[in-house]
Amino acid sequence: MNNKPLISFLICAVLLFAGCTDRRANTSDEAKAAAWKRYSQARKAKALERTLAIIDSMEQAKYIGASRANHMRGLAYDQGWQMKIAEHYYKEAYEGYAENPSQDWFLYGDAGFRWAYLSLQRGDTDGALDIVTTLLSQSEANDSFPRIVKSSLLMLMADVQTQLHQSDQARLSWQRAYEIQQQECADNRRADLPWITMSISCALFDMGDIEGAQQWLDRCAQEFADFEQVCTDSLLLEEWRGHLALKRARYLQRAGRSAEAAATYAAVPRRRIFEPRGYTEAAEYLMAAGRYDEAAYWYELIDSTYLATDDARMTFDNIATRLSPRYAAYRKAGRNADALVIADSVSAAIDSALVWQRKSDAAELAVIYQTHERDLQLSNLNFQLYLHRLLLITGGIILLLIGYLLWRTYRYNKELRAKNQRLVAEIEQREREEQQAIEQLKAQPEESLTTQQQLFRRICDLMDSPERIYTDTGLDRLRLAQLVGTNEHYVSDAINACTNGKSVTGFVNEYRLRYAAHLLATTTDSVSLIAELSGFARSSFFRIFSDAYGMSPSEYRGVAGK
Repeated sequence: MNNKPLISFLICAVLLFAGCTDRRANTSDEAKAAAWKRYSQARKAKALERTLAIIDSMEQAKYIGASRANHMRGLAYDQGWQMKIAEHYYKEAYEGYAENPSQDWFLYGDAGFRWAYLSLQRGDTDGALDIVTTLLSQSEANDSFPRIVKSSLLMLMADVQTQLHQSDQARLSWQRAYEIQQQECADNRRADLPWITMSISCALFDMGDIEGAQQWLDRCAQEFADFEQVCTDSLLLEEWRGHLALKRARYLQRAGRSAEAAATYAAVPRRRIFEPRGYTEAAEYLMAAGRYDEAAYWYELIDSTYLATDDARMTFDNIATRLSPRYAAYRKAGRNADALVIADSVSAAIDSALVWQRKSDAAELAVIYQTHERDLQLSNLNFQLYLHRLLLITGGIILLLIGYLLWRTYRYNKELRAKNQRLVAEIEQREREEQQAIEQLKAQPEESLTTQQQLFRRICDLMDSPERIYTDTGLDRLRLAQLVGTNEHYVSDAINACTNGKSVTGFVNEYRLRYAAHLLATTTDSVSLIAELSGFARSSFFRIFSDAYGMSPSEYRGVAGK
């Protein structure tokens, strides 16, 4: 499982710590101090709307400038996981400070870092590289540039270089970031150094450099030992001990030292495995060690943890980090029934994620648009009125287009349903005629039948038996000949002669298709399960069914099930 979510968190951790600290000028004025207090309380409570309202009031009262206000808005939306809007405000803040960085080097660098980080997460590697390169060049030229920001920028640069397959340059960037952070923390041992060393270790592990990953993990353990001397948060210390041990177990497993890895994992007390990251690390080790059933237990805990929190909203990241690994663990553990349930959940989750993503994108774009609208309103009221009219017209056109598309969709679905109903009727009629022909053949005296007809009748009796031998995926010409006690060539000739040229495979598939159609119409089983129950391979069922029935299994169920 990829460690990138952890690495991303660790890269941001240092700046998040500093960015959440109020950097304000003299607050001797009581009203100004009260406004900052309300802002801090709202952010701590994660009350997005209230936080934004306080920021607006502070900007209007001239307590903060436009660039600072945009930076604070970016932090608020970032905390609310509305990343597109956060990226927009970080960009606005960065460009505002770029006109005169000396007014606040920290916020200038922090806004640029956060904008570059979100750009990289969005896949804009070149854009992130441009921002980081610009900021690092300014950090070299200005002693006032904060070292904590420079360290984080180097970590982000290493992430970019890794994506560009520049491994040696990435290692140099990591080393420089660590050295700068050492200087920053020389007089104050904080969790920054364990964070940064753990981040580098994880990145090297993902690159396949196990030896380098172990070396940085050892360095992380040393930094953590120093941090233990000053930290009073026992839960945080326990969590860190768990992370270090679980990472070490996985590294040892990858290095082929399975016995040491197992002993290291076994020595980790349950109290040191915190949700949900610790659960994931435990599961990743167990998957690497081939202990799939135990890994499935941790993935189940991860899923139940998310469902019990506000993070239960299904996204594609959640599918990748929660459902897919759990499915893999079930399959490798031989728990196929559980794996099928998760597979169905993945299908439903994808639909849910698509719906949520569309809603989220629409909401974020709406907020960004409203922001631009407000800026335009401040600069040009006449243009704003024109824009409103244009938007109303556009909205009307969009509504008309949506209405037209809905009408066309309704008409198309109606016509498709009518066509499918006709196809189902034709298929049922054809199957009745074929069945009647077989019944007539069975009703004739045996002495009046040819040798091929007699053999075909025996084959039909066998296929119509309650055992449903056609549901066996291994049923072929040879197996069918063995069941009726004759030569496989005689079976082929008999079926070909009595069915107007059908092959053995085509004949058997007709029985399978009829049974599959029956299950689709009378049960709520998944299409994949019905394919298996009918004797088809999943990979070929959809194609064979569509070729024979002129519609997909799901479309057939929608018509025949009514």
